[in-house]
Amino acid sequence: MAFELDPRLARSSVELGRLGRCRVLLKDNAHFRWLLLVPEVEEGLTELHDLPDDLFREVCGSARELSAWVKQSFAVDKVNVAAIGNIVSQLHIHVAGRFQSDPAWPGTVWACEERRPFTPEELATIQAAFIARFGSV
Repeated sequence: MAFELDPRLARSSVELGRLGRCRVLLKDNAHFRWLLLVPEVEEGLTELHDLPDDLFREVCGSARELSAWVKQSFAVDKVNVAAIGNIVSQLHIHVAGRFQSDPAWPGTVWACEERRPFTPEELATIQAAFIARFGSV
């Protein structure tokens, strides 16, 4: 069976590219530098501990790389990393770059009702930075 991205993740995000066996999505809310790392795994593997050992290590390494990139590229104050999945059960890891001045600080990004979509120029800049660091889409 082919991998299918959950429509809720696709609807609220822009795909930046790939990192190993994961898709990297950018949540379309310019208040944050909030990325999702989505391992391309079979349906039913919804928890990190469900992954085979080699893929678990790869996904955790990718989360580490992505977190460091977010911190360095966007000069955020804090990087939050979590695999929650209470609403969308498809395995995905949040890598959320936070600013103390963002509208959700110090609360959670997903509880924040303030939204501002990225402009096409902002998206292009982030996409170019991602490609420069991790390779083509």
